[in-house]
Amino acid sequence: MADIETDVLIIGTGPAGSACAALLASYGIENMAINRYRWLANTPRAHITNQRTMEVLRDLGRDVEDEAYLFATHQELMGENVFCTSLAGEEIGRMKSWGMHPLSRAEHQLSSPSHMNDLPQTFMEPLLFKTACSRGTQARMSTEYLSHRQDEDGVTTTCRDRLTGRELTIRSKYLIGADGGNSKVAEDAGLSFEGRMGVGGSMNILFKADLTRYVAHRPSVLYWVVQPGADVGGIGMGLVRMVRPWNEWLIVWGYDINQPAPEVDTAFATKVVRDLVGEPDLPVEIQSVSTWTVNNMYATTMQSGRVFCMGDATHRHPPSNGLGSNTSIQDAFNLAWKLSLVLKGKAGPRLLDSYQQERAPVAKQIVTRANKSIEEFGPIFKALGLLDSIDPVKMQQNMDARCDDTPAAEEQRAAIRKAIAAKVYEFDAHGVEMNQRYVSDAVVTGGQPAPAFEKDAELHYQPTTWPGARLPHAWLFAQDGSRLSTLDLCGKGRFTVLTGIGGHGWVEAAGQLGAELGLDIAAHVIGPRQVWQDLHGDWARQREVSDSGIVLVRPDHHVCWRSEAAAADPLAELRRALTSILAL
Repeated sequence: MADIETDVLIIGTGPAGSACAALLASYGIENMAINRYRWLANTPRAHITNQRTMEVLRDLGRDVEDEAYLFATHQELMGENVFCTSLAGEEIGRMKSWGMHPLSRAEHQLSSPSHMNDLPQTFMEPLLFKTACSRGTQARMSTEYLSHRQDEDGVTTTCRDRLTGRELTIRSKYLIGADGGNSKVAEDAGLSFEGRMGVGGSMNILFKADLTRYVAHRPSVLYWVVQPGADVGGIGMGLVRMVRPWNEWLIVWGYDINQPAPEVDTAFATKVVRDLVGEPDLPVEIQSVSTWTVNNMYATTMQSGRVFCMGDATHRHPPSNGLGSNTSIQDAFNLAWKLSLVLKGKAGPRLLDSYQQERAPVAKQIVTRANKSIEEFGPIFKALGLLDSIDPVKMQQNMDARCDDTPAAEEQRAAIRKAIAAKVYEFDAHGVEMNQRYVSDAVVTGGQPAPAFEKDAELHYQPTTWPGARLPHAWLFAQDGSRLSTLDLCGKGRFTVLTGIGGHGWVEAAGQLGAELGLDIAAHVIGPRQVWQDLHGDWARQREVSDSGIVLVRPDHHVCWRSEAAAADPLAELRRALTSILAL
């Protein structure tokens, strides 16, 4: 007999675990989240929060989304990505990042009702955790996962209460491992991985100092400092990251992974800070130091029977592109509604297989992208002449040569501009964030091929209602003039039917099928004199079906089926699609 019983046990309360708990609790699913530590994140590790993640928070409630904005650094202060010799020294170049270039800003505004921002993990994690607990999640801190054993009916997990040392067992129908990059749950479950850990070494130095005079005129999240002769390989590339403008910062500084991790004391940390800022007597308050490894590993399996893993447990990569917590929260959004429907008996257990089918390719994509972004600093080093010598004096001379009045210097300046501009693939990869298209048993395409990307799929989001893609955002208007997004009509744990004038048969079918299956299926007719009107015509341009057609949307905002026009028997057609998706 287990000490505790619950429907879903979640190991870890980071972005993935807390988001999953919050979503499950919102859907009315009994769940428990445990954390081996006494509290949540104590350092602001993850921070870039993209639009898709903010849409998940919006789905949890406008109050949750609004609280995130309240504590976040807004997009306007994120975007001047600076390359320099020190914050007080010479600037080499900069690029507009995170949607701050006017063209990119337009794409961001057109693609989502939510806004990118910088929300450190020390704020995101408590927000998600509080939401979960306030809606019913049972939480236990200082509770360490030891092992699990699963059978046909559920999972028995053995834990240790770290306050008393006593072991306890928790019986659940499903187990979720959201226990980070060294996941013991993933190891015990026998999940398979590709890639390797520990491909590079880094240290974080968290500190406080008022740097307003160096940065306020060029606001950014990231300041890249190049100092020849320092650090690994003689190329000193340090990152000064804004945590809170403009007096709380985090420096990322590398170390040789082939050597033992360095002992970073206050004196060493203070020197690194002053060197990168370029002010020898800068008053500095060191908050904490830590070392970590750069990883290049992703899970090819994310499920073993009743055990699932998500977040950093399944995609282990450097912080490049800001994809870590974003992907983790989106993993939770994908799995939570499926678990909810299966536990409520509204879907067959095979629906859960689609989690791995859909999210494992995303894990591979973002790990590959994040590590490639590190490699893409190479052209900047090359253009600056830092790869031509290991002599710091010569390296500095090579950098200085860009200022000469010579044909070679002109070519060097052009190469530097090109290399910095190419970092758009790390600092403004909107397509990587928004173009995820699922191919799985939980999507019915009807043989319709995926539309080709007309632009670079990593840089530019392309809206489509092709089954598997995220529903496009368009503003709709009520008779009283109020507006909401197409995404606001969807989610909240429900399937949604979107149709137009001539598609009332689909609405009636949704009501009948909902009653038949015991599902709450929302249905909306969009058009003139309807509850919701497409006054700008944006929805009509993006929906890719006729007025009488249908777009069926899953609880996670992804289209799962569509029909171009009205059907002779809409109930039969909708039943065929939905029962296939739900594995009934």
